[in-house]
Amino acid sequence: MSQQKIYFKNRNGEDITIAAIINFPDNFDKGHQYPAIVVTHPGGGVKEQTAGLYAEKMAKQGFVTIVSDASYQGESTGEPRQLENPYIRTEDVSGVIDYLTTLPYVDKNRIGALGICAGGGYTANAAINDHRIKSVGTISAVNIGSMYRNGWDGSVKSADAFPLLQAGADARTKEANGAETVTFALAPLKKEDAPNEELLEAWEYYHTPRCEYPTAPGYGTMRSMTQIITYDAFNMAEVFLTQPLLIIAGSKAGSKWMSDDLYKRAASSKKSFHVVEGANHMSMYDVPEYVNEAVTQLTSFFTSNLK
Repeated sequence: MSQQKIYFKNRNGEDITIAAIINFPDNFDKGHQYPAIVVTHPGGGVKEQTAGLYAEKMAKQGFVTIVSDASYQGESTGEPRQLENPYIRTEDVSGVIDYLTTLPYVDKNRIGALGICAGGGYTANAAINDHRIKSVGTISAVNIGSMYRNGWDGSVKSADAFPLLQAGADARTKEANGAETVTFALAPLKKEDAPNEELLEAWEYYHTPRCEYPTAPGYGTMRSMTQIITYDAFNMAEVFLTQPLLIIAGSKAGSKWMSDDLYKRAASSKKSFHVVEGANHMSMYDVPEYVNEAVTQLTSFFTSNLK
């Protein structure tokens, strides 16, 4: 038994059933207690994509790993579909930890968390709030609030995001009065929508055979902008993000400035930043040489910090 699909109630009060996959180490013994890692997927992603890939690879290194679909997304329940409320996404990480603590083969004192893209921001935010997380890893981390306020490369002024904030409020009013759900693209939905080569690769990842998946349509609800625009995944990191931290990002990633911000702001006395030379944001998702380099770093990090 290398993996198992499971469903459990999210204890965050939204009456959500979470769909997840648990990956087991080789020679798994249910009578033994293992360190565990919660893996969180990007915005617009699902458990069968890059988060699932990292979860499977880390299980091969001796960890029980769990990767789930966010509330309102993938195979998890909740309406409206594709809600991307960052506060709920952050709470989902703790909701998965709630479940892990009920499993006799998981050592409750050795739980780590790993997130990719926006999942990296949500993971950092969860670790700030929930110190059951004993160590934190991020891959191509995105602070989704910063990204939508300041642009992919950080060049936009926050005040210029007011139209998105208003669009979120307008969507809520329309929907409350019977309109269809208003959506926005979390990654380019069409090839011609990509503003640069890196985000063209995001379109390719999510919308071609490279890694498209039927439960990952690639959009979020516009109403979520009323939370996203003012959200800071690293809020109070200077005080409360004290766990060991490993940040991994590609040298060519347009999003690298958000990993830099996390590294600068984290209070962790034990923090490191591994730069993967030649990789961009998206290539850290599934390009074997870059993923394997990241897994080598993650294995050493989590082995050392989940003793």
